[in-house]
Amino acid sequence: MQGKTTSWLRRAGLAGGIALALFAAQVAEAAAETVKLGVMGGAEEEIAEVAKTVAAGKGLTVELITFSDYNIPNAALDAGDLDANAFQHKPYLEAQIAARGYKIVPIGFTIVEPMGLYSRKIKSAGDLKPGSSIGIPNDPSNGGRALNLLAANGLITLAPGKGLSPSILDIAENPKKLKLVELEAAQLPRALEDFDAAIINTDYAVNSGLTPSKDALIQEPREGNPYGNFIAAREKDKDRPALKTLVESFQSKEVRDFLETRFKGAILPAW
Repeated sequence: MQGKTTSWLRRAGLAGGIALALFAAQVAEAAAETVKLGVMGGAEEEIAEVAKTVAAGKGLTVELITFSDYNIPNAALDAGDLDANAFQHKPYLEAQIAARGYKIVPIGFTIVEPMGLYSRKIKSAGDLKPGSSIGIPNDPSNGGRALNLLAANGLITLAPGKGLSPSILDIAENPKKLKLVELEAAQLPRALEDFDAAIINTDYAVNSGLTPSKDALIQEPREGNPYGNFIAAREKDKDRPALKTLVESFQSKEVRDFLETRFKGAILPAW
């Protein structure tokens, strides 16, 4: 009887050892997994660095790939050069899908960056004179966002029913005959001196040394803002465990605390 018991214990011990070895191998494999994440350089890269550190504590390695042009991260993701990107809001992705047919989906919110109107020449939006020039982003979603900001502050009126992505052609009334000049979003901070004012995305504003809470003449509301950024992935990868870990890392206390300390309300959690 003792021999049978000893034999059973040995077999049980061997099975337990195999199970532990398999578990250890799975943990090691998870820890070795790397996700390539596309982000915009500057403030958004700083935020991603915090999420990267959090992810490392969860056994996930995040390799950050930085960009300076909004048009590239989705093309890189679609081509398989990235596993995910974190730079855009829903209207922008919808416009890109409509134009290029990407099979890309949002998988988790990250931040919201209220867009604002900035100037080196005037102190308030009320100082805009007839014929003043205003730079706005030239991509459809951010351009539409800029037009909605102007309309919300009574500077122009848009034709009804245009939603989040109106174009310059949808301006119904322009009482001050403002000259709206479309320019690549990344160029607007450098071209600010050339305009009476410009509507600039918050990441580009912060990266150029502007402080939205002090320098923005008008700004989108922080609450109920439909332009929350998110992590996006290829549709076929949306349930990949590593990407779920990536989302959890962005939606962490560490990232929330960093946003509050570093950006003081200019960039806010969107989750």
